[in-house]
Amino acid sequence: MAKQYEVVVIGSGPAGYVAAIRCAQLGLKTACIEKWLNKKNQTVYGGTCLNVGCIPSKALLDSSHKYLEAQQHLNVHGIKVTKVAMDVAVMIARKDKIVGQLTQGIKGLFNANKVDGIGGTARIVAANKVLVTDSEGREQELTADNIIIAAGSVPTDIPPTPVDGDTIVDSTGALEFQETPKRLGVIGAGIIGLELGSVWARLGSEVTVLEALDEFLPAVDKQLAKEALKMLTKQGLNIKLGARVTGSKLGKGARKTVAVEFTTADGEQKAQFDKLIVAVGRRPYTDALIDDAVGIELDEHSFIKVDEQCATNIANIYAVGDVVRGPMLAHKGMEEGVMVAERLLDKKTQVNYALVPSVIYTHPEIAWVGKNEEELKAENVEYNVGSFPFAINGRALAANDSEGMVKLLADASTDRILGCHIIGPSAADLLQQIVIAMEFSASAEDIGLTMFSHPALSEAIHEAALAANGHAIHIGNRRKRK
Repeated sequence: MAKQYEVVVIGSGPAGYVAAIRCAQLGLKTACIEKWLNKKNQTVYGGTCLNVGCIPSKALLDSSHKYLEAQQHLNVHGIKVTKVAMDVAVMIARKDKIVGQLTQGIKGLFNANKVDGIGGTARIVAANKVLVTDSEGREQELTADNIIIAAGSVPTDIPPTPVDGDTIVDSTGALEFQETPKRLGVIGAGIIGLELGSVWARLGSEVTVLEALDEFLPAVDKQLAKEALKMLTKQGLNIKLGARVTGSKLGKGARKTVAVEFTTADGEQKAQFDKLIVAVGRRPYTDALIDDAVGIELDEHSFIKVDEQCATNIANIYAVGDVVRGPMLAHKGMEEGVMVAERLLDKKTQVNYALVPSVIYTHPEIAWVGKNEEELKAENVEYNVGSFPFAINGRALAANDSEGMVKLLADASTDRILGCHIIGPSAADLLQQIVIAMEFSASAEDIGLTMFSHPALSEAIHEAALAANGHAIHIGNRRKRK
């Protein structure tokens, strides 16, 4: 006998578990299916982000940053530390503990909101039917008035460097190293590659990043991308742009190495690494998820086609998160999950896709929202620029963390904020002030007229907004663009 639900959610990553909880809060009988198993072969919730993505990577980033601080930077505060050492196994165990705590937290939220968590692999076999197969091969059928697909994404493989899970790893494997590799190769200078490369560079790895594109961080404002490249290079990341990987060969013996072949403007080259991380992006997890007879439309990259409300071409089937268009970001998926849940009950919720913040959690952090200068120039939009360096921010100087800047772009006619780009301490948190301001169509003057705490990192936001109109107090004002 099939179990009947008003909503079945496939996947318990950020998009899925949020959708399930919100559906249940609205009074809908809801189930959430998750195939992820922990090392004890138990179902765990949270998807990629929580188990092997954004949360564990940030745990390692924070641990490695503290190690580097103790090793190199505490002396400036008068703190003398000798014989600093990193126990990688303890660092990994701490990461695992955080992940375990948060996955249990989602289980608790499911219980509190009366969401039925179901372990197993889901397959949509009809417009209102989902077949679930558990880890032991047992099947059960669920019927649903509505289905929300939140199956997430998986790392992209490339033929020249097939992942073996040991010497050549994807982002998941890079979170499980039990010792610091002496020579680490990273393929891909995107968010994942730079964050993971930063972790192991801080712990002593000789890190080489191979990026096929000739431009560094093309999605980032060029001025900030240039600064980021300088800073990361100074930190020990050897970033090779225009480096196209053509092949790899595993060595022999107990401690395998990998020889990577690649081409640059200088011709064919080769590099030897103890570990190699393949971080060339992710693809939607739609393999074997939907029977062809259901008729859900996919695009040429296997993303599920949806409208602005995340509805598919099949009535009562929706898709959210990494399986649909747009940036593969947890917070974007969460908002889509809430939107779909509320629209099931005819609420008029909408996601503002123009204001999806992006962050790279290197140190310093890089964060941005809205348009960058290059986009505004291409669109022939007249704009004003206001910028302010952390080098003259009192709070940043006191913390010995003063690299970077805030850059704010405002419409030349209306003064409405068009974008903000930050590289520096706590960039992700600082950016959120501007995301909120832009959501309410604020102007640079609105920010400039707002009182900010002193001394605080956020004063850099205030001064950048003032600078956009030539009113900065703590830096010389540049002439307005004509």
